Amino acid sequence: MKKTDAEAFKNQLLTLRARLRGDVSTMADAALRNNGLEGDTSSMPIHMAELGSENFEQEFTLSLVATEEDTLLRIDEALERINNGSYGKCVECEGVIPKTRLSALPYTPMCIKCAEKLENN
Repeated sequence: MKKTDAEAFKNQLLTLRARLRGDVSTMADAALRNNGLEGDTSSMPIHMAELGSENFEQEFTLSLVATEEDTLLRIDEALERINNGSYGKCVECEGVIPKTRLSALPYTPMCIKCAEKLENN
């Protein structure tokens, strides 16, 4: 891969990582926020259904956080591949990952064929 292409993908990955880190922080804060003072029950749900809804929303948000953290890990791995010169090569077959795939998923470590094989197994 050309150095200019690698630099463009690096910038794209850094921008995406910064955005996701902000999103993860915001979602984690929202999911784990303690809205009231001790003893203040004004924000406490009145019905069990409200409590269930709040629990569902918290679990859903924490699930999104986990997914975003996985993506952040993949971005860091892609940045490492750029630094060591292996970015754009499939980690499975060592074939070239097309630029169109890297444009859509700049943190992908695999070509389409290897990703499909992994998904089917």
